[in-house]
Amino acid sequence: MEQTFSSTEIQIGFHSDGYRIDKTASPMNRYTKWQILEGNQWKNPKPVCFESLPQNGWFAKDKFDWDEINTDNDCSGRT
Repeated sequence: MEQTFSSTEIQIGFHSDGYRIDKTASPMNRYTKWQILEGNQWKNPKPVCFESLPQNGWFAKDKFDWDEINTDNDCSGRT
C-alpha cells in the first residue's frame, strides 16, 4: 500500500475523495475538488480553500499535467 501523508506535508498530491493539492500551480489550481466519474476520470475541478481539504490520507505525486485538463476529458492527471 502506498504511503499517505497529511495535507500540510504535500507539495503535489491527491486525496481519494477527489481533492488535489498542487502548490506549483496557479493560485486557482493549488487546492481543487474534482468530480470522479466511472473509470477513475477526474473532471470539473473547482477551487477550494486549504481549510476545506481532508487533513489526512494524501498521496504524493511528482506532477499533474495541467495542460491536458478540461471539463470534457479524463482529468486524473496521474503520472
